[in-house]
Amino acid sequence: MTVAGALPRRVLILGLGCAGRALARHLRSLGVAVEGSVRDPAAAPGDGIARHRLHPDHHPDTAFLAAIARADTVLCGVPPDADGDPALRLLAPALRASPALRWVGYLSSTAVYGDRDGGWIDEQSSADATDATAARRLLAESQWRALAHERGIASAVFRLPGLYGRGRNALVQLAQGRARHIVRPGLVFNRLHVEDLATAVSAAMRLPTHDALYLPADDEPAPPQDVLAHAARLGGFALPPAMAWDDPALAPSLRRFYAASKRIDSRGTREALHWQPRFHSYREGLADAWAAGDGATHPR
Repeated sequence: MTVAGALPRRVLILGLGCAGRALARHLRSLGVAVEGSVRDPAAAPGDGIARHRLHPDHHPDTAFLAAIARADTVLCGVPPDADGDPALRLLAPALRASPALRWVGYLSSTAVYGDRDGGWIDEQSSADATDATAARRLLAESQWRALAHERGIASAVFRLPGLYGRGRNALVQLAQGRARHIVRPGLVFNRLHVEDLATAVSAAMRLPTHDALYLPADDEPAPPQDVLAHAARLGGFALPPAMAWDDPALAPSLRRFYAASKRIDSRGTREALHWQPRFHSYREGLADAWAAGDGATHPR
């Protein structure tokens, strides 16, 4: 059995969104020094995490360059564009020159896999989706791998299913009147709680590997209408009217999302990282969110 090593000393998270913040909280709880990037540091919450401005129209300032130079570990969760990873385009010279860098990671998506009609995918499956979203993700993945090869350091790509957690889930959507009750017969997909993502990523940081690929996911691929119905029962909400997944009123991006049905077999990732999700299905994740007050704007 592979023995996990020590956590990194200094981590830089590019893109402190929902997933990035969850990882930052987890790492800081373990004593790791964490900094991150956002588009507008002035709008950041006062949680003690140093945030640097990462914007395509602005070159990184002296403080940001110093953060890159001292980070031994960099994880990117910035969405790609047609040319790949915009964060890497801005920061590649500093990352190439960093004396401390030992590991890079990239948060990608299972959107790189085409429709499996409910079939299974794992780390050996072909990334065969042909749409623009998949092409952007695969290009960004290859750019981060190329940087790691150039530097001779470890790297990991995490292809993720739909993320959710406290403040970002069906309970919140129902309470705010934003929930969509979209139905496609036979559609299933996995989810991943952001707290489980954080433990998976930190496990990968303890086990640096060249060209690693991970598919962390929960244990229960499920139809989206089942998740919404469970949240409605939990919070006492009425379900919104059902819509067909190919309804022209839906945005094209949503129709593309609901066009692919697949199940994730994450056993390889779990064995490689010695990792198990805490939230094995949406039921545990929604129960945690409800206990934390999500959906409380609706009378209980």
